[in-house]
Amino acid sequence: MTLLSSLTNRIFLASAMLAIATTGVAIYVVGTRVTREADVELQRGLTDAGSLVAQQQRTLVTNYALFARLLADLPKLKSAVSTQDPITVQPIAVEYLQNIGADLLVITGRTGAVLARSGESALDPSAATVRRALSGQEALEFRPDPAGILQIITVPISIGLAEPDLLGTLSLGIRLDEQRATQFKRGTHSEIAFVLDGRVRAATLPPSTWPVLATLAGGSTGSLTAGTAEYVGVSLPLRPSSDPGPALTAGADAAALVLQSPTERLRFLRTVNTALAVAAFAAVLLATVLSYGVARTVTRPLGTITDTMREVATTGDLTRKITLRGPAPFQDEDARLLANTFNTLTDSIARFQREATQKDRLLSLGRLSTVIAHEVRNPLMIIKAALRSLRPEASPDETREAVHDIDEEVVRLNRIVNDVLDFARPPVLAFESTDLTRLCQDAADAASRVGDGPSVATDLAPPGLMITTDVERLRTALVNILANARQAVLAREAGGDAKAVAATEYPAVQLSLRPNGGGGVFLRIADRGVGIRPEDLPQVFDPYFTTRRTGTGLGLPIARNIIDALGGTLALQSSPAGTIIEIELPARPPAPTTVS
Repeated sequence: MTLLSSLTNRIFLASAMLAIATTGVAIYVVGTRVTREADVELQRGLTDAGSLVAQQQRTLVTNYALFARLLADLPKLKSAVSTQDPITVQPIAVEYLQNIGADLLVITGRTGAVLARSGESALDPSAATVRRALSGQEALEFRPDPAGILQIITVPISIGLAEPDLLGTLSLGIRLDEQRATQFKRGTHSEIAFVLDGRVRAATLPPSTWPVLATLAGGSTGSLTAGTAEYVGVSLPLRPSSDPGPALTAGADAAALVLQSPTERLRFLRTVNTALAVAAFAAVLLATVLSYGVARTVTRPLGTITDTMREVATTGDLTRKITLRGPAPFQDEDARLLANTFNTLTDSIARFQREATQKDRLLSLGRLSTVIAHEVRNPLMIIKAALRSLRPEASPDETREAVHDIDEEVVRLNRIVNDVLDFARPPVLAFESTDLTRLCQDAADAASRVGDGPSVATDLAPPGLMITTDVERLRTALVNILANARQAVLAREAGGDAKAVAATEYPAVQLSLRPNGGGGVFLRIADRGVGIRPEDLPQVFDPYFTTRRTGTGLGLPIARNIIDALGGTLALQSSPAGTIIEIELPARPPAPTTVS
């Protein structure tokens, strides 16, 4: 009962058992029948292909044997051969070879000497074949040729019927090469190979498979693996078993291999795939129906859980709880576990939010109090000292210096107050179209004029880059970031590393501007300052966090808030060699909003 009390287990078991049963039966029945039929069809196809190859070879030998007899019986050829003069016979041989399309034509005299030869092959009929023909008998032999096998038919040339006078012999050679094998392949839809003396001489398959194919020569039917494919083949002798004319004799052991791949022949297995798809679909359909019936027992608990989760996600009210209806023994175990887990989770999140909010409030208040107390105390002490110097007996120079110090420190106090207000109060952004190239140059010039430090180099291309933004806010953000970069370079020089800063060809602080390819812009601010320690990187954008004695810790947070409000992104990378800040802005920011 514990196993079946889970919705997941019930649905899985019912669906899996039904799907496996129906699909397994379908695969077994259809697969067995198709495999049996495929084997029968393959054997039938191999037999038919072997018969076609044997018929084509018999036709080839018969036709060229007939051509040889006809040529040997022509009066023009007999007259030329009777002279036993090669110069007289050669032109006739060339003419006859062109007319019949053989690969070789050789004419010998009474003694077996060659009187004329023509054709692509460099082979001649063997002496034994010539002697057999000079004795009045026709002969058929097979000889190895660079392109395959040369099939030579030799017939006697004679005058007279009762007592024929043998003038010589005529031999016709026909190549059994890759081209001939391809012709046989087109007619039989099978792979063809020609074998002589146990070696494959030509085939429609790659030469790398020939050693394997040769193992089938001399046998009747067998199977082999050539390359990555499996084949079933049959070996057929090239010498026809019956000839329409006088008996022809074989000069060597030659055979043709007919091969068919079961993989290619069983393409009709698409029918099997279709049958299996139908069986699988039926199994899934039945399993779905059964699963639906089982799942109805827990639909109400799941509906309650889903509704409560949706309300919490929409309203953010973590006080809402999931309450399952019905007697406990009939409640789904998984649904009950999910409801209890969700309720516990919402309680934990609410408690964590309260604690985090309180902690952040206290932490921010402490930081703000420390920063403001520190920043305000120094100007107040300077003002106090300046006021003491304004005694009646003070000289005009001392009075002017005291007034100057008071004015300078009041300005400093005003800047501290403005920074706090900029971060705490959401100013309204005013968008307008502006030349970003000019804005960046102005920001670089303004940052370079503030205090000591290196000048800001610029790489602003292309000129006249227009975008819609808040000019003053973006300028403020860039000036803040550039000021931090200059301070970092000063800190490195103060630490005794000024030579390293000046040794490189790159600027100490550089502002770059490029289009980003999507209509927006890409800003890059790089410095060769001291860099940021790895442990400080997660806090650089926290308000009031600073590593400088005179810093307020609001420059980077204010800059990031401005960039976010403008619809952009800001990323920071730092190492001991310096810091890089990358800013990406859209061509047109989102709807007007406020900096938070």
